[in-house]
Amino acid sequence: MTSVFDLAPEARAAARVVPVVVVEDAADAVPLARALVAGGLPLIEVTLRTPAALDAVRAIAAEVPEAVVGAGTVVSPAGVADAVRAGARFLVSPGWTRRLLGAMRDSGVPFLPGVSTASEVVTLLEQGVEDMKFFPAEAAGGVPYLKSLAGPLPRARFCPTGGISLASAPAYLALPNVGCVGGTWMLPPEALAARDWSRVESLARGAAALGAPVSR
Repeated sequence: MTSVFDLAPEARAAARVVPVVVVEDAADAVPLARALVAGGLPLIEVTLRTPAALDAVRAIAAEVPEAVVGAGTVVSPAGVADAVRAGARFLVSPGWTRRLLGAMRDSGVPFLPGVSTASEVVTLLEQGVEDMKFFPAEAAGGVPYLKSLAGPLPRARFCPTGGISLASAPAYLALPNVGCVGGTWMLPPEALAARDWSRVESLARGAAALGAPVSR
């Protein structure tokens, strides 16, 4: 199965930053996605936290072909099925259970199960899963924690998410066991409320410029 980290090979450097989007109004999904893509961020994670989320995934999948839209905050097998039916091309969970992991595996799309401890990482590696979300990144130990995992657990590769900013993202991206980072700093609430898509595009462009990926 293709890795989430390899979903946008034509924009590999930019794809190292994944915008984590909360959509309150499905009508905003397409212009928001177009602004992110125009700014150089083709991977877009729409979190399943609002009633509009699945409609947002559906709209982006149908109307913004340049985007690679995925679903985040996937916490149940039903959520997996709903997201894939809506057109999600990857799945992200804040944590995992064996039942949820089985559903994500069976979905046929790449996925990132969430971890925050070494024991969770080892358990996933035992299951043959090497790509993971590290959440909540800053609260769970941040860059020093991930750096400490790289030695004993070199097969694990992470997308840290949670509290990451434009200032802190480069330190994460410099780690050999980080494939991408997830963040919201390019989506300030005031810009979304004002539907200021040009500002979103500008902030996305800054995020996309953070650098080329590290070879594994």
